Amino acid sequence: MLSALLYIAVGATMLSGLVTVYYDVPRQMGAQFRSYGANMLLLADSGEELTEDKMNAALQAIPADELIGATPYRYVRLDMVSRQQSFTSAGTDFAQVQKTSPYFQVKGRCPENRREVLVGKEIADTIGVRLNSVMELTYQPSVAAASGNASEDWKSGASLSGSAEGWSGGVVSVAAVLDDEARIASLTVDASTQTEEYGGRCADEEFTAQFIGKALPLTLGEDVDAVSGATVTSTAVVAALNSARAAERGTAVSRTMSFTVAGILDTGGQEESYVFLSQEDMGELTGEAGRLDVAELSVSAAQDQLEGYVAAVSEAEPGVIARLVKRVTRSETAVLSKLQSLVFLVTVVVLLLTMICVSTTMMAVVTERRREIGLRKALGASDNGIRAEFLGEGMFLGLLGGLLGAGLGFLFAQVVSVNVFGGDIQFNFWMLPITVIVSMVIAAVSCLLPIKHAVQIDPALVLKGE
Repeated sequence: MLSALLYIAVGATMLSGLVTVYYDVPRQMGAQFRSYGANMLLLADSGEELTEDKMNAALQAIPADELIGATPYRYVRLDMVSRQQSFTSAGTDFAQVQKTSPYFQVKGRCPENRREVLVGKEIADTIGVRLNSVMELTYQPSVAAASGNASEDWKSGASLSGSAEGWSGGVVSVAAVLDDEARIASLTVDASTQTEEYGGRCADEEFTAQFIGKALPLTLGEDVDAVSGATVTSTAVVAALNSARAAERGTAVSRTMSFTVAGILDTGGQEESYVFLSQEDMGELTGEAGRLDVAELSVSAAQDQLEGYVAAVSEAEPGVIARLVKRVTRSETAVLSKLQSLVFLVTVVVLLLTMICVSTTMMAVVTERRREIGLRKALGASDNGIRAEFLGEGMFLGLLGGLLGAGLGFLFAQVVSVNVFGGDIQFNFWMLPITVIVSMVIAAVSCLLPIKHAVQIDPALVLKGE
C-alpha cells in the first residue's frame, strides 16, 4: 500500500508540475522572445504622417500590462563633413530601446544626456571613433516643391529624393538625378534597413542600372525586374521613385551639432551601420520635433491577441496602422505550440505509467489477501462490500497522494522554471483540487482490474485445507 501511495504521489507531482509549466509556458516564453526584438510596428497610413502624439494615442489600444516597450524611430541621413562620410541616423528613445531591443550589446553605455550618440560598430571601425570621441554631424534638409503632385517635379535636370516602406517596416530611400530629357541619369538606393543577403542587394549597381535612361513613373515587372528573393524591397524602391520630389540640397539652412560618443553598438546586424541619437536632439537638428517614421512595439501576448490589437490600433487612432513582425510572432507561436504539445504528451504518458504501477501494486495486494477475502465471502460478505472496501482504499491513497503531489509539483515546476527560463513560476491555487481529483480518479480506475479479481475469488478453493 505504501508503494501504491508513492506511485500516486509521483504521478501527482508530475501532473501538478507539468500542468503548471504548461500554462505558464506562454508567459515565460513570451518574456524570452521579447529579447529577440519587437513583434509589432506602428506606421503612418498612406498620405498621413506619424507623430509622437499619434503614437501615444495609438498605444492606448494596447493594455499597459502587456506593453513591454514602445520605441519611436526617425531616420535621416546625417553628414560628418570632417570625414566626408554620410550615415543613416536614427532618433529614438534610449530608455525604450533597452526594453524592445535587449539584444543590443553596448560597449560603454547608452546615451543618457543630450548631445550624446550611440555609434554602430561598423561606422566606428570605418571612421575610427572611440568612446568619448566628439562627432560633428550635419543635417542637410531637402526642400520639396510646393506642388501637390510628385509628377510636376519630374523635370529635366531635377534632383529627386523619396522613401517608401520596405521589408518589416524598414524605410528604403532613393536619390535620383534626371537628365535633359527628364529620364533617370543616376540613382542611389539606401536599403540599409533591409536584410543584407536579399533586400540589401537593391542598392547594388546590378539592380539600379536597370533604371538608367527610363522615365517616371515606373512599373515593377515591366520597366524593371525585381531582385530575386527581395520583391518587397524592390517594390519599395519603385514606389519611392514614383513618389520622389524635387530636392535642392543647400537651399535650406543646414544644421550642425557636436555629439559625444557614449557607446559603441555591437549586434552583428544592420544596426551597426547606424548612428543613434535622442529624439530631442534629432528634432533640434532637423527642425521637425515629434515627427516619426516608425515605432517598434514589444507586446507580451499570443498571436491571436496581437492580431486583435492590430485592428484596435486603427480604430483608436485613424492615420496610424499596426503590423506584426511575422518572423517573430510566427516563430513564437510555433515554438509555444510544440513545447506545449510536448508537455501535454509527457503528462499523459506519466499518468498512464502511474495507472499501470498502481494497478499492478493493487493486484499484488489482492493476491496477498486472497485468504482473507475468501474467508469474508464464506462468512457472508457481498461482492459489493468487497468492491467498496478496495475502491475506498484506492481513493484514500489517491487523496493522500494528490495532496502530497500538489505541493511537490509546484516545487518541481519552480525548479524547472528557474533553471530553464530563469524566472519564478506563478502558483495556481486551482491546481490543488484538480491534482487531488485526478489522482483519486486514477487510483479508482487502477483498482478496477484488481477488484474484478477479488470478487472472482472462490471461498471453497481458497479455504480448502484450512
